[in-house]
Amino acid sequence: MNPHRLRTIIGIELRQRVRSVGWYVLLGIFAAILLGIMVLSLAAFSLWSGGNEWFFSLVIMLVLLLVLLVSPTLSGSAVNGDRDGATLAPVQVTLATTTEIVIGKFLAAWISGLAFLVVAVPFLIVSTFAGALNPGVIVSSLGILILEVGIVAAIGVGFSAVVARPIFSVASTYLVVAALTIGTLLAFGLGGAALRTPQVTVSRDVDWNAVPTGCDPGAPSPGAGCPTYDELECVESRSYGETPRFDRVWWLLAANPFVILADATPPTYRDGYPSDLFSQIASGVRLAQIEPDPAPRYDACADPAGSAYDYPTTEEQLAGTAPSWFVGLLLQAVVAGGLLWWGISRTRTPAKRLPPGTRIA
Repeated sequence: MNPHRLRTIIGIELRQRVRSVGWYVLLGIFAAILLGIMVLSLAAFSLWSGGNEWFFSLVIMLVLLLVLLVSPTLSGSAVNGDRDGATLAPVQVTLATTTEIVIGKFLAAWISGLAFLVVAVPFLIVSTFAGALNPGVIVSSLGILILEVGIVAAIGVGFSAVVARPIFSVASTYLVVAALTIGTLLAFGLGGAALRTPQVTVSRDVDWNAVPTGCDPGAPSPGAGCPTYDELECVESRSYGETPRFDRVWWLLAANPFVILADATPPTYRDGYPSDLFSQIASGVRLAQIEPDPAPRYDACADPAGSAYDYPTTEEQLAGTAPSWFVGLLLQAVVAGGLLWWGISRTRTPAKRLPPGTRIA
């Protein structure tokens, strides 16, 4: 690929977008939504300590959501829109190759999507200086946002080169985005519930039927005729059921953009528990990797007063689990790259076969 020709195609695409009034309207609406969320979030999260961490992660998630909603419209008609407007053929007869045309449109769509991140920068700066934040959280979250914008742009440009009609290519891009965001959640929930395995729960507890009415075995002075915990016998009971196996389908969430963003961000804990939205989502996904105990045992007789139970914190439970964001990012890159390659092969001239009604000049 020739860098000069590639730069020319990118410049043409960007100039066309900058001249559009709708482009500035989208950026203005985007900024207004972020401003409203920032004001409400600052007022809400200021009620408790550490609220700024939740505010920052919420703003980043909102930026990703809006980018996923806007990017398909910026890239989904990049090739077939020019073909319908009779502006693609004049470019194809120049020295620019098909690969340079498609890649140039992809890079232009990526840069256009990054404009929304530029608009969000002032809001992120406010949330950063509102309290102490881990610099790794800021850098990693922005890095994932930039990559996600590029992946959606590649998917949209690929569909625009493969599908003849702009409306269908934009719709196809939205369907892929919906499959990655909502479809993975549905597949995870339904798949885990469908893949059930038997579970036998063994419970050992005090024989409460032997406790006379009105007696409290845990009282300092149980009273006449009232037994203490040491005097009561323990009985064992078993219950049979089924438990969902989310540990077998957790990998479906790896390709979810929001999970990738949360999982790639360094976790922050306070007293062993997640202190921001990123850590909350990431811990939920990683806890799903843990295989459920087929025979859990609960022994209340070991501490009948309930004072010595030591439940592991979320941070302790996550020991031994593995991050999955790089796998999800790789899967998304394979899908986006495959669509771009397919789009290049469909746009290459001379074309052996074209869909009915395709404009060629």
